[in-house]
Amino acid sequence: MSITAEQLQEAFDLEDGTAEKVIDALNAAMEEFEINTPQRRAMFLAQCCHESGHFRAMAENLNYKAESLTRVFPKYFKDVDPNDYAKQPEKIANRVYGNRMGNGDEHSGDGYRYRGRGLIQLTGKNNYDACGKDLGKDLHEEPDYLTTAEGAARSAAWFWHKNNLNHFADANDVVGATKKINGGTIGLEERTELYEEALKTFGE
Repeated sequence: MSITAEQLQEAFDLEDGTAEKVIDALNAAMEEFEINTPQRRAMFLAQCCHESGHFRAMAENLNYKAESLTRVFPKYFKDVDPNDYAKQPEKIANRVYGNRMGNGDEHSGDGYRYRGRGLIQLTGKNNYDACGKDLGKDLHEEPDYLTTAEGAARSAAWFWHKNNLNHFADANDVVGATKKINGGTIGLEERTELYEEALKTFGE
């Protein structure tokens, strides 16, 4: 059963026009990856809503000030001057994501090339490889496919399926789902509120 743009708007209080831009892609992606019960839809959409700034951001914003870098990424900026990186998204991504997740070192450019994209911020060369293979897309040649409505939704649903997040949705486990997506519990309060609102709307 599909959800409507009106339901998406109601559940998450989205800006005018946002729901219409993503609704068809979300419905297609949820059908493709068996996100097909009220709990699953509510959990998936709530997490996507949080991760994407209420479906507005399809790519990671890395435009950090120096003080923010030391707070958000402390271990990557303890041995360098964060002022040398501040407000330089490409340089920041290469520093933070270099030598991780299949990426080359800081000077390879892989950190920025494979920065977070999509509704659940697919990040790193290994994830791009795996996702592209399963979706039938060359995400090295077309990484910005992940910033289209279709690509953003499909990559998020792919990640959801690959990590068995329906298991957490079936158990109403917001904490478990959040840890799988985030690696911790950042934003848990908002994620929980969004899930509860979504469940009211999509559970009807």
